[in-house]
Amino acid sequence: MKKRASAILCTMSLTASMLAGCGSASSKAASGTSAAAASTSSTASTPVTASTSSAAAASKEDTSSAASDQETVSAASSAAQAGTLADGTYTADFNTDSSMFKVNETKDGKGTLTVKNGKMTIHVSLVSENIVNLFEGTKEDAQKDGAKLIEPTVDTITYSDGTTEDVYGFDIPVPAIGKDFQVALIGTKGKWYDHTVTVTNPEPQTEDAASQSTSTASQS
Repeated sequence: MKKRASAILCTMSLTASMLAGCGSASSKAASGTSAAAASTSSTASTPVTASTSSAAAASKEDTSSAASDQETVSAASSAAQAGTLADGTYTADFNTDSSMFKVNETKDGKGTLTVKNGKMTIHVSLVSENIVNLFEGTKEDAQKDGAKLIEPTVDTITYSDGTTEDVYGFDIPVPAIGKDFQVALIGTKGKWYDHTVTVTNPEPQTEDAASQSTSTASQS
């Protein structure tokens, strides 16, 4: 009986020791896992936060830049519509209501707009020498005594194949940007015609564009 009791006591003691050991190991493992998770979370959170902050700053900068560009374009557009362009030289679209009265194909529908002391004049090179005079106004006014006709210049045009041609060009007063106005013309047959024209989209002329402008000579 004593031997059996001793054996039982030994078994119980061994079992208790094993349970205590397992509990300690589990506790240590859980503690290690928690520490590792905390470390991983801390390590991961730092670069993500920095990246997010950098992206937000870049987005804000891009938005501010886009807004600034839009304000600049809007201001230029408003100034053009109000006819308050600063003195200088611009490239602008010259639009007409006729396929016979148009800018030479080499000019892509554009003319050279000059603003001086608040007054605007656009020079356009036409397709030939068939239009001999222009008048800012109607054909009726153009035929009145004392009417001031616009005399042509001789513009030398260079085509894409390298060939050149002399055509007539005209310096036409522009009362306002983006608004229709009347221009009368007379051709080689001596008959006057009324036309509606508009000058739009003025853009400051670059030095390169200015150096490539068509050479002109006044016709007497």
